[in-house]
Amino acid sequence: MSVRKKIVMTKGEPVTWWLADYFDGTGRRHQRRFPTKREATAHHDQTKTAIRAGQHVSLSADLTVAIAADKWLKKVDADGRERATLKTYGEHVKHHIKPRIGKQPLAKMTRGHVEHFRDSLLSGDKALSRILARHVMVSFKSILKNAGVGHLGDHVRIEKATRTRQRLEVGRDIPTTQEVARMVNAASGRMRTLIMTAASTGLRASELRGLRWSDVDLKSSELHVRQRADRFNVIGSPKSEGSHRTVPFGPGVELALKEWKLACNGSGDLDLVFPTLSGAVERHGNTLRRFERIQVKAGVVDKAGKPKYALHALRHFFASWCINRKADGGRELPAKLVQSYLGHSSITMTLDVYGHLFPSNADRAELAASEKALFG
Repeated sequence: MSVRKKIVMTKGEPVTWWLADYFDGTGRRHQRRFPTKREATAHHDQTKTAIRAGQHVSLSADLTVAIAADKWLKKVDADGRERATLKTYGEHVKHHIKPRIGKQPLAKMTRGHVEHFRDSLLSGDKALSRILARHVMVSFKSILKNAGVGHLGDHVRIEKATRTRQRLEVGRDIPTTQEVARMVNAASGRMRTLIMTAASTGLRASELRGLRWSDVDLKSSELHVRQRADRFNVIGSPKSEGSHRTVPFGPGVELALKEWKLACNGSGDLDLVFPTLSGAVERHGNTLRRFERIQVKAGVVDKAGKPKYALHALRHFFASWCINRKADGGRELPAKLVQSYLGHSSITMTLDVYGHLFPSNADRAELAASEKALFG
């Protein structure tokens, strides 16, 4: 293995290149040229270490990012990922990865190419939102990893824009207790029970649509989240391991569920709690439109007379209800239990979203008494 200078004549002018010359683990010779000695040496040293560790991947000269992306999508499909997930990854590849860097040969890719791709996601005429850019970047790095060159994306990332994140607010993002009560009173039958269940258990819309009567224990007043319905109405496992959970509910929800079970006249072969009239999985859009009509009927609208909340707002309400002090009508539960009920994968996620809602421990009377004892 070596790094050496090479001067070639281009259009009558001498041009200097630096070659990184090496043999891979199979004995195949490779030559990569770089404009500077520093880049050539860095590639040489990195490759030498990878070969000795048995981690070096010999890439075909015609393997481009686009081809590697297609191979990655096939692997994701073969791994049995949900149809909705595969669709999202496919959109990342089609609309953002291939147009920007699809023609780049992987054999000639450097960290600089990865950094340039990252920057292109955030700037220029076709810049993406930071959230979407982060998701696309994760997909791109997965493509590199699947192709055996994941090291090129090491430490190249898009950080969260924590400073610009808008905190959830009661009355804007989270329904008030009075608003939830008005919606429940304005609803009937299926939607009344669904709203009560969502507000009292924090289930995601997909989990409500996939909830079975066999997962509802009316004797112990608790439900078990064991499956969900995706955007294509396909029943599958919950979002993550943490999403498998048991959530208790009170006597009001218990009575509503019992009444609804008698009124719905069976749930079809799928045994769903909130199915269509034929017993099939209800579409999310249909449920949302019914929820919006109930908000209008209940007067839960903005200044323009439009419904204030999406269905997910009831999950936010449940979280705030669990967090609020008992003196304010809440349950004052510890953060770890709130995380468990919400099905978050980590307590960090719970605190990132709802941390500002937890009551302050500052007790003015206690502080005054402690200060008096300290200073007299």
